[in-house]
Amino acid sequence: MSKRKSTVISDSITVKSRRVTAEGSVDAPDDRNHQGPSSNKPTHSATGDIGLIESITVKNFMCHYLLGPFQFGPNVNFIVGNNGSGKSAILTALIVGLGGKATVTNRGVSLKDFVKSGENTADITVKLRNRGPDAYKRDIYGDCISIEHRISVDGCRTCRLRSKSGQLISNKKEDLTAILDHFNIQLDNPVSILNQEMSKQFLHSKSEADKYKFFMKATLLEQMKRDYIHIKHTKTVTRQQVERQEECLKDLKQEFLQRKERYENVSSISEMKEVLENLKKTMAWCLVREKEQLVQQLKEDIEKEENNYKYQDNLQLCQTKVIQVEKTLQCIKRRIDSVRDEQESLSEDNLKLKEQVKIVRKSHKEQELVYFRALNKLKQSEQEQNLLWEKINKAKTSGSLNSEGETEYMKQQKTLSHLKEQLAELDNKCLQLNHEIKGNHQALFKGREERDKLRLEERNVQVSYESKLKRKHQLLASRSNKLKRFGDHVPDLLGSIAETYATGSFVKKPVGPIGACISLKDPTLAVAVECCLRSFMKAFCCDNFKDEAVLQDLMSRYYPRGNRPQIIVSPFSEKVYNIRGRKACHPDYPSVLDIITATSPVIINCLIDMRGIESILIIKEKERARKVMQQGWPPKNCREAFTAEGDQVYPNRYYTCDFSMAKFLGGDLETEISMLESDLENHQAQMSRFQLHETSVTEDILNMETKLNSTIMTLKKTLASVNQVKATITELETVGEEQSDDINSLEEVAQENQQKIEAEKQIVNEAKTEYDKQQKMSEDTDSRYSSVRERIDQLSEDIEPLKDEQLKLEAECGKYEQNLKISEHKLKSHEDNIQAMRSELSQKEEELQEYVAKATEISPERQQVTGSTKSIDMEITRLKKKIKVYESSHGEPEQVVREYAEALALYREKTNQVKDLRRFIDRLDNIMSDRQNRYKIMRRSLSVRCKLYFNNFLIKMNCCGSMIFDHNNETLSISVKPPGREDDGVSDMRSLSGGERSFSTVCFMLSLWEITESPFRCLDEFDVYMDMHNRRISLDLLLELSERQHLRQFIFITPLTTSNLPKTSLIKIHQLQDPERVQSQSGDEDV
Repeated sequence: MSKRKSTVISDSITVKSRRVTAEGSVDAPDDRNHQGPSSNKPTHSATGDIGLIESITVKNFMCHYLLGPFQFGPNVNFIVGNNGSGKSAILTALIVGLGGKATVTNRGVSLKDFVKSGENTADITVKLRNRGPDAYKRDIYGDCISIEHRISVDGCRTCRLRSKSGQLISNKKEDLTAILDHFNIQLDNPVSILNQEMSKQFLHSKSEADKYKFFMKATLLEQMKRDYIHIKHTKTVTRQQVERQEECLKDLKQEFLQRKERYENVSSISEMKEVLENLKKTMAWCLVREKEQLVQQLKEDIEKEENNYKYQDNLQLCQTKVIQVEKTLQCIKRRIDSVRDEQESLSEDNLKLKEQVKIVRKSHKEQELVYFRALNKLKQSEQEQNLLWEKINKAKTSGSLNSEGETEYMKQQKTLSHLKEQLAELDNKCLQLNHEIKGNHQALFKGREERDKLRLEERNVQVSYESKLKRKHQLLASRSNKLKRFGDHVPDLLGSIAETYATGSFVKKPVGPIGACISLKDPTLAVAVECCLRSFMKAFCCDNFKDEAVLQDLMSRYYPRGNRPQIIVSPFSEKVYNIRGRKACHPDYPSVLDIITATSPVIINCLIDMRGIESILIIKEKERARKVMQQGWPPKNCREAFTAEGDQVYPNRYYTCDFSMAKFLGGDLETEISMLESDLENHQAQMSRFQLHETSVTEDILNMETKLNSTIMTLKKTLASVNQVKATITELETVGEEQSDDINSLEEVAQENQQKIEAEKQIVNEAKTEYDKQQKMSEDTDSRYSSVRERIDQLSEDIEPLKDEQLKLEAECGKYEQNLKISEHKLKSHEDNIQAMRSELSQKEEELQEYVAKATEISPERQQVTGSTKSIDMEITRLKKKIKVYESSHGEPEQVVREYAEALALYREKTNQVKDLRRFIDRLDNIMSDRQNRYKIMRRSLSVRCKLYFNNFLIKMNCCGSMIFDHNNETLSISVKPPGREDDGVSDMRSLSGGERSFSTVCFMLSLWEITESPFRCLDEFDVYMDMHNRRISLDLLLELSERQHLRQFIFITPLTTSNLPKTSLIKIHQLQDPERVQSQSGDEDV
């Protein structure tokens, strides 16, 4: 097989020739004995224990769901079934299962064509027998090698080699190739496996050249011929390379002679080199002297710096000033603290007194109101008494009154007194009704306020319910399209953008929404990222304002004005901005830029411009976020941070997130939908409770309104009664004045009034006493409150100078502390400088020791140095140049010797190589000549044996014929004369019937089987065109051959019946069921 041809040509020739020459060395059989070569020479398959096919199993292969497992017998196997039942599929599976290409099967151009439609993979399992002394690695594989192939729908396949116990041994193609080579299995050799297409191409072809090619391919002579051609070509190339090497050898010899001449003419330059060595010794001790001077100077500088105490004095002075200022500052702070403590104490007293003042003033006003009411009532009674005495005096002066007049007057006075009492009762009733109306108004106001509050809460819950319901619908829609998370119209909008971009309306295609273009490296931070980006999740990016106008027009089709996604206009860039100098850096916490990935650099650049994601950190824990951002200085370039719950943290403030689940970047869709359904149920329950409560409050409001209206009507009626009573009193008083007064009655009334006035005076005096007492108490309380306020104001005025002085002292203290730090820094720098000088001194001393050691190594005795290093270096440079010029013309002695030795060795090596190649080519010519002769002898031997076997098989049909090989023109002519037409001149196979032609083809195949080796042979539908007579003869021939070669395995595929076969244990028939495209099963029948 060409695919397993070794890289070493000689090995390939040996392997290929061994398989054929084993047959070629056997003499041709006679007509009486048809024993094949396998019975004459023991090969690695002589025992029949290796390379036989034990079973084949296929799944989802071609159009079959399952075929097998087929347990093949060790000798003859017939696979019988109607067309489409899977006969050829088994043969194809055998080729593919043993590693063959799809083109070898002639059933497809690619392996993916063998995968059953609708399936992803096809599986093939082939088991080969591995017994006897020639078994392949029997200690590893056991008595059976299982070869498993899996073919994927994309055309890839994987191979697994398992032992008999099912243990995986290897999955390498090389190991399978080694097994096939060991078992002498040749998949592309038609002698081993002959399918229908190969039979049509070669055996049923009318071309004599095709038949000759088939013969050459079956006997592997074609492979040997290609190998010999390749060897000849390689020999020609090698001969050309040798000729080129011979030309190069002439130049190499000339170079060798030149270097030999230089080697013989080299002169010594030892004198100049000796002077150069002496100068190098002097140079070494001169460098030691300079290094000693440098060390001494450094020691003097260190001593001078150590004696400088200026920095220590400045530090002590600053420390003294800082201590003094701190003491003064502490005193001021203690005074301020004492004043503040007093202020706090007075503030508490002030609050208490303020409340007390309010209470006392209220009592004072109430008592004042009582006092003035009593006083007014007293004055009114006195006025009435005065009027009454005037009437009495007037009556006395006017004369006596008749008895009837006196009686009428008394009645009027009693009626008037009764009406006044009734008026007082009506006034009290009006007052009570007013209080009741006021209380009803307040209750009604509270009820309406509670109802409005309930309606507002219900409206908020309703808005939240509608929002979450809309979100739920978006999530349900996003099951099929994730873009609907960003809005119901987003997929349609993106489709319109793509269509518009295809028409050329956009300069550059807009990108968005941003949330759909980004993904998270850590999905647990989705809430934090959404809280950070907020409205930018739905935003779109445009390259220019023209594209923005076009995008606005597209959005107007789907969104109303004022409710459209945001559009960000910024020139697109193919690279992410360089933010190295302004990125927030923290060793433990990433920035938002670090945890997101985007489909385009445009998205990253847009978020950097609009949100500054490179300066925002993500810190999962709240406590850590507060500690990092608010305790001390925030990290460099960091202006804010977000927690995993979405809380926003600034250096001086903290904002809590208002939602707990990611809307756009969340991964668990079903969990979010279930949570939304739970929230919707809660909202519905809340709205139901609000509606019930609102209904109850509305009923209470209606009851209160009814009660208020009733009270108002009662008040109106009472006021009408008051007006009527007042009118009656006025009328009676007017009538009483016109009538004559009864003096006695008036005097009695006057006496009663006097007693009433005395009682009212007593009440007024008591009210006056209580009023004076309340007024004094109010004045005392006001006085104490004023004194406390004055003290508080005085303390506030006193603390201001102290605060000013504190600020002044703190500034002065800060100044001194700054000077102290500067002094400490200067002192530390001074000490570091001394330490650095000491370190440098140590280093210089070590270098001095190294210089001394090197100088001692160069010259053990110290040289007396007179000149400087510069002059010595100039002299060394001059000598080196002089030596270099001399060596450039003659070369260094060591180099000249080395080059001469190298040139001599190279010349000898190349000369030997050319001689060896010449001898190899001559020997190869002799070998190839001998091989060509052997090849021709072997070709002639195989063709003669093939003729003899062919004629022998035709005799069984009572036919005669011939087989003519023309090796020069590479043709094979086969002529056959049927029975009864031996004397006819017709000999072409085209004149034969279909059955006779098929029988002749079988005879040709059997002839090739007799002269070639293979552990098994497969023949597909060999008898399809034969009549029953020819088919019976062909079967007899095949069974006879199988009996002679009972250690080999034969697999015959036929659609015809096998009922005429003999009953023997060597024959096994596999009857396939009629074709079913859904599932195909096979049954085995042992005969």
